[in-house]
Amino acid sequence: MGTDPKDFIRSQTVLVSPPLTPEIKLHLATEITPIWEATEETLAKGNIPPPYWAFAWPGGQALTRYLMDNSDWVRHRRVLDFAAGSGLTAIGVAKAGAASVEAAEIDAFAIAAIELNAAVNNVAVQVIMDDVIGQGVERDAGRWDVVLAGDVCYEKPMADRVIAWFRQLAARGVTILMGDPGRAYLPGNGLVEVARYKVPTTLELEDRTERETVVWRLMP
Repeated sequence: MGTDPKDFIRSQTVLVSPPLTPEIKLHLATEITPIWEATEETLAKGNIPPPYWAFAWPGGQALTRYLMDNSDWVRHRRVLDFAAGSGLTAIGVAKAGAASVEAAEIDAFAIAAIELNAAVNNVAVQVIMDDVIGQGVERDAGRWDVVLAGDVCYEKPMADRVIAWFRQLAARGVTILMGDPGRAYLPGNGLVEVARYKVPTTLELEDRTERETVVWRLMP
């Protein structure tokens, strides 16, 4: 496959600010269908995942807004943005004064998007192309002080793996904060609400034009 991820992103997106975070500009798709079709047609042979990185999902927006307004959670701390997508939350906490920020993704195009978006916003984000679930529990204990995740509970297998790992990290003293707009597989216990937002969205991405989205702290 000869497509360069950054060239593809530049050609298929525009620089815009998500509704809840006007301080941040991201390479985002203005419509869902064209970029989905471009991904399928141009990148199908490369087995590329859908372009989730091209949208600012409600959970990530709410989480980022909260942390930029309440920076004590992340200031001078080592932060991981898990399943970072566009890198929105990683960029937000870098702006909020985190000591270091890592953004983990398993999609090369998401990694490229995070790099482009971090550069546009003039912040330092270390990208990790790896399935980091399970890390930080034993061999990497103490690697992060705070782990963040937006919209990760939309599929059961993913949610089960992530929540089990998050609880292990929380038991070691890591702060776990999640942004979630009511996805089906959010756990029913062990969560403490810290903030709530109404996030504008589109009928292309969601089933309504606004989603009430909660920032949760996950407990051990």
